[in-house]
Amino acid sequence: MARILVYNNDTNRMETYYRGESEAMPYVTNRTLTVREFKGSSGSNILWTEKRVMQAWNSQRYLFGAPIDVGFAFKRPYEGGHGNQSQHYAGTAFDVGQRMQVTQRNRLRNSILSSGVWSYVEPASLTPTWIHMDKRRGTPACSTGGFPLIRQGSRGAYVCVAQDNLNTLGYRTGGLDGVFGQQTYNAVKAYQKSVGLAVDGIIGCNTWRSLQESVVGTGKTSTTITS
Repeated sequence: MARILVYNNDTNRMETYYRGESEAMPYVTNRTLTVREFKGSSGSNILWTEKRVMQAWNSQRYLFGAPIDVGFAFKRPYEGGHGNQSQHYAGTAFDVGQRMQVTQRNRLRNSILSSGVWSYVEPASLTPTWIHMDKRRGTPACSTGGFPLIRQGSRGAYVCVAQDNLNTLGYRTGGLDGVFGQQTYNAVKAYQKSVGLAVDGIIGCNTWRSLQESVVGTGKTSTTITS
């Protein structure tokens, strides 16, 4: 049974669902994306995403009119497998079509490009044997791209990423809930102080880089939240 945190972009609230791996992801229609497909090779029983990501999936699946093969979707940062500020860690990205025939994958790529529902689609020159599509949110904190700046009062999947990193590194946030509250603020400041960053409690470019470089692919620790 997975605990799934979903940021509802319409209400600015975090929602929690409990679903078996064969059940549909929250907000997905007609069971076109199961928890198992979204979870993929992740070993975590805690997942997170955003409502508008699932709505984008619904639109894409409807427009394509056929099953979409999902190779990778969600990963927690400590599990690695993607670039340091990959949208997969926020649960806002899909890599699809790996097991499709070339003609079918090309048809899917054209459908994705013409749909207009995704924030970013990787060029075919970079992903010739699969298609990366994501519904990233906000302006990247770094000029090179990546996650948006978050601060006390922020909510959503990117807060989940930060809380996951901080707890894994031993800086307790009081839980993993996607809400940037006082305990998360205190944990950010303690982390910033320990690594020599400006102590402002804000996760901008430098703090994101430091957190991700410290955690991605290193494995979970005794302080990682696992349930």
